Amino acid sequence: MKIGLFGIGLDTYWPQFVGLKERLEGYLKQVEKNLSEHHPHIVNVGLVDTPDKAFEAGKKFKTEDVDLIFLYVTTYALSSTVLPVVQRAKVPVIILNLAPEASIDYQSFNAMTDRTQMTGEWLAHCSACPVPEIANVFNRVGVTFHQITGMLHKDPECWNEIGEWVQAAKVAHTMAYNRLGCMGHYYSGMLDIYSDLTQHYAHFGGHIELLEVEELAELRKEVSKQEMAERLQLFYETFDIQSDCPIEDLESAAKTSVALDRLVAKHKLGSMAYYYKGTGNLENEEAIASMILGNSLLTANGVPVAGEYEIKNAQAMKIMDSFGAGGSFTEYYAMDFTHDVVLMGHDGPGHIAIAEGKTKVRPLKVYHGKVGKGVSVEMSVKNGPVTLLSVVEKRGGGLMLLVAEGKSVAGPILEIGNTNSRYQFPIGARKFVNDWNSHGPAHHCAIGVGHIGSKIRKLGALLAMDVVKVC
Repeated sequence: MKIGLFGIGLDTYWPQFVGLKERLEGYLKQVEKNLSEHHPHIVNVGLVDTPDKAFEAGKKFKTEDVDLIFLYVTTYALSSTVLPVVQRAKVPVIILNLAPEASIDYQSFNAMTDRTQMTGEWLAHCSACPVPEIANVFNRVGVTFHQITGMLHKDPECWNEIGEWVQAAKVAHTMAYNRLGCMGHYYSGMLDIYSDLTQHYAHFGGHIELLEVEELAELRKEVSKQEMAERLQLFYETFDIQSDCPIEDLESAAKTSVALDRLVAKHKLGSMAYYYKGTGNLENEEAIASMILGNSLLTANGVPVAGEYEIKNAQAMKIMDSFGAGGSFTEYYAMDFTHDVVLMGHDGPGHIAIAEGKTKVRPLKVYHGKVGKGVSVEMSVKNGPVTLLSVVEKRGGGLMLLVAEGKSVAGPILEIGNTNSRYQFPIGARKFVNDWNSHGPAHHCAIGVGHIGSKIRKLGALLAMDVVKVC
């Protein structure tokens, strides 16, 4: 990902006010330095002060394929000098209205005896002046922009916000190049998870690869006993495997885990959704029934996997993971009105990297509502702040992002070999459930650690997607 950066000024000023241009260029270098702490690939085209330079800068941004442009307003500049820079790039623009200091030193300023020098000093502080003009023009010509108003120095709130925009741009870039694998087919009759794949291309970009279960079944045949034994050892190091887990189920899961890694590598997958109903093809059914541990490892290592062919939730999980928050596949399990919590979890893989303690592996004689039996994971999300995210398919088409912030709390869970956690919400369990449901999400969502609602809102802005925050 590349970030574009430029400052603006008016060439008429430079011969009038000695040292002003150099001073503003110094401010721009400081902005570049601060930005580079968030992301190393900055395309800085310098101080743009004429229409000719504006066209050159715009061409540079387009040639460099920048994902986001930061426009640092150093002093007054003509909007005709600004527009050509961003118009051809067709990427979101963040206007940085950053004053060099908290305030002008009025006493020192008014003690100056040279009115020209006074004006030059004022122009070094008047970054706010042209912002309405720029905003007006951007609105009228259809340039997407956002604003950050603050100080160049000693303003952590401002620079935290800038950092969030950079993180959101990174996630947007990740989604734009992500390869999502879809193996199998939808869970028959589960209408809420059916999705228009073209809308996913429209909103996120990326590539969707449709995969056959038979390919995984064939890859399993190529796994050697040595590879299976090594993966089994990794299972014992990673998971808390319960003593009643049959060794044959663990070995089957180990074989499938190795095959899954090869499938992911072959198709260069960054995420996956899967489901297979099964019609008596034993090899296929064995492959699907033994995926949970391997998929949990993939999910913890940057390739989130969603069951029940829930493509929308695979996207939500990828977003959460790209923000560094995890993103575990989940749904309502039960309401606990006594403690005002919602129990949420899911069968199948979990994001074991955000688990509270070591994830248990338990044997299941039946996968409820699904084919087969085998070993499964039981985990709770780390206690502390969490964020829920759902990619929602809207009535009439299009996608939106639904967000809620809450807290994972300690307490009893259902020890049934599934992921399961207890969540509290600032608006209470009853209102959370009603408000969340009112927006029509599918019954699945992704849960990650930390409160990142503000980052997701910025991602939505960059992707031109509606974002609704419930709490």
